[in-house]
Amino acid sequence: AEDLRNHLPIEAMFNSEHLAIQKIHQHPLPMVHVDAFLYDDDFVDAMCEEGRMSRNYCIECGSYKTASLEFISHSFSLMELKFLYQHVLPDLTGRVVVDVGSRLGAVLFAGYLYSSASQLYGVEMNADFCQLQEMTITKYQFIDRIKVVHADICTQASLLQKADVVVMNNVFEYFLDRLEQARAWEFIACNVKKRGSLLVTVPSLKESLSKLQVNIQLSQWVEEVQLNYDVYVEKDVDREALEQIHLYRIL
Repeated sequence: AEDLRNHLPIEAMFNSEHLAIQKIHQHPLPMVHVDAFLYDDDFVDAMCEEGRMSRNYCIECGSYKTASLEFISHSFSLMELKFLYQHVLPDLTGRVVVDVGSRLGAVLFAGYLYSSASQLYGVEMNADFCQLQEMTITKYQFIDRIKVVHADICTQASLLQKADVVVMNNVFEYFLDRLEQARAWEFIACNVKKRGSLLVTVPSLKESLSKLQVNIQLSQWVEEVQLNYDVYVEKDVDREALEQIHLYRIL
């Protein structure tokens, strides 16, 4: 995370992410992207004290009338990654993990360190983020088990078909328009078909698909696996963030 912070602006977004930037600006209330993998709460507090970041915005400029800014992250935090690999997923020995929209590579790096997965693939369509991931993989010698694929997920049928675990964290909403989102979800549903394989999503499939016109029968494709969100006992647990993580088994 420290290495990546040094290669990114504070908002951890590239100008090449036109649609994501536009969608954040169009949000009805002021919203900023604060990457949870790069900045934990203590780091954000320190940045606020230094005046490099703020948790609030002024409703009427010049007054003391302020409101809390909404933060959004396109990455899992370290807490969420530990929860994912230590409590959500089973033993991954000999298994293939695919992270759709791997961005900074947090899911891949955590999978390398916290699991025995034989191969971890990140599929990322933004070349700038692919370059950052490759830099980290090389520096920390993760190259034997991690591979980054610079591609649209809708070109990766064979990879999805062999995956034992597919991870999708807020993957399409901010990066594709609704028609493209629907097309991408239908492609995922057609190709993530290996019986017994696992699908991890944030938010739930129901929430992701509710605003889209898609021909996906969830009850015939997946069954949700109930998670125990109380197993994570470390201090300062963001229970609300953990409850956004959903696990499904492919039927």
